[in-house]
Amino acid sequence: MAQTNTVADDLDVARARAYQRRRRLVLILRFALAVFIVGSWEMTTRVGCHGPDSATCVVDPFFFGQPSGIWSQLVSWVQKGTAQGPLWEQIAVTLEETVLGFAIGVILGIIFGVALGRNRLLSDVLGPYINVLNAMPRIVLGSIFAIALGLDIQSKVALAVVLVFFVVFFNAFQGVREVDRDLLANARILGASQSQLSRHVILPSALSWILASLHTSFGFALVGAIVGEYLGARKGIGLMIATAQGTFNANGVFAAMFILAVLAIIAEALIMRLENFLIKWRPNAINNPATM
Repeated sequence: MAQTNTVADDLDVARARAYQRRRRLVLILRFALAVFIVGSWEMTTRVGCHGPDSATCVVDPFFFGQPSGIWSQLVSWVQKGTAQGPLWEQIAVTLEETVLGFAIGVILGIIFGVALGRNRLLSDVLGPYINVLNAMPRIVLGSIFAIALGLDIQSKVALAVVLVFFVVFFNAFQGVREVDRDLLANARILGASQSQLSRHVILPSALSWILASLHTSFGFALVGAIVGEYLGARKGIGLMIATAQGTFNANGVFAAMFILAVLAIIAEALIMRLENFLIKWRPNAINNPATM
């Protein structure tokens, strides 16, 4: 028995070491890929350039920007601010619109997804209407919201909510439909009420579906906020992109996109932490390194 435990411990140690080696390799390769992309981009915007005419470059930096110019633009925004005001204020405005739209869209998506998933009659009646609304290009609603709700935060939040809602709704709906019927039957036999079934059986079973939708839906919320600002706003990163485009400032467009990418990565990390906290029963990465 003691020998069996020793072998199991040795296997765990070997597995952990293999996971750490693979993790280091992945980080090194990610960094190398980033250096290669940025370096190639910078080099191609400089090779072949003769004098002030950038048209002779392999890649014209006037149209496609260059990493050094993007960095200079970010430094300028941090030190001197943007045309709309301090950079941090623009980030805060866009982040507020995104988070509000994300939260409201997620809540509404879960409520309606679970309700229609549990009530077949209701889903049969409302299903065609939801499919029609989902088939519509929802981005165009940004113009309607700007007209109806004005250029303040409400129109951006509304567009973000619409984009997030359907992603979460369909995942929650499918998650409820995929709940094990035997598990529901056993809970009913033990005397579980409808509310207890929802809290203790259906929602936990559908949680993995719902959490999977959060990774995608936050990006949609960010898109909704940016598009809303692009269509009309007083502050925000979307307005910064529109201003940079209007002045043919490619570096400004890419710099704003870089800020959005950083926000999305931070949000993804937070959502991953939430997912790991709520679904503790899922096998960890050490036991399954391929899922890292």
